Amino acid sequence: MANHKSAQKRIRTNDTKRLRNKYQHKTTRNALRKLRALKDKKEAIEMLPAVTSMLDKLAKRNVIHKNKAANLKSGLAVLVNKL
Repeated sequence: MANHKSAQKRIRTNDTKRLRNKYQHKTTRNALRKLRALKDKKEAIEMLPAVTSMLDKLAKRNVIHKNKAANLKSGLAVLVNKL
């Protein structure tokens, strides 16, 4: 266990951030699955900007790598255009 006040605070803040990142990452993965499962092109086109935004936010906060976000967005755009 940490002995310094600042180290204890760092543990608390890291835990809070870890939980927030985990929640946002899981929410984004669920949105990706939902978008990939869609068969209606109109619905998919409406949902694509929201999912893209979620991926950009994760990349900005270093939850996922920026190249992974770019690859996922590219793949989703191809998928939506194929519908």
